[in-house]
Amino acid sequence: MTMTTAEADKILTDNFAPWVLELGLRVETLGEDRAILRLPWSQRLAREGGGLSGQALMAAADTATVLAVSAARGGYGPMTTVQQSTSFQRAVTGSDVLIEAVVTKLGRRMAFADITLTDETSGLTAARASTVYALLG
Repeated sequence: MTMTTAEADKILTDNFAPWVLELGLRVETLGEDRAILRLPWSQRLAREGGGLSGQALMAAADTATVLAVSAARGGYGPMTTVQQSTSFQRAVTGSDVLIEAVVTKLGRRMAFADITLTDETSGLTAARASTVYALLG
């Protein structure tokens, strides 16, 4: 059974640091092996030159992975990032970003995911990431 967006929102509020919550991430869609989040544009997340900071994008990708893994497992359980690799393809200025995390392999102790971060206004890929998580519980 697919996790609801309300359940995913509760995972966010119950398990993430206040500074991550301050990014304003919103759960858009959940599937059996994926989560799509929205990172709203905010000038306070922009760096010099007006582009959204890489740190905000990486935190959003990491957060989306937790929700995708939780959806794939049927609920939240303790987990931790083992590895994250991010490639930035273009700057995002003045646009929300849609973050789609897809679990590519779910094992008993490890989970792997690919993440695509898309500039909503242009529809172009802003960044891609891959993550590896250790499942602790």
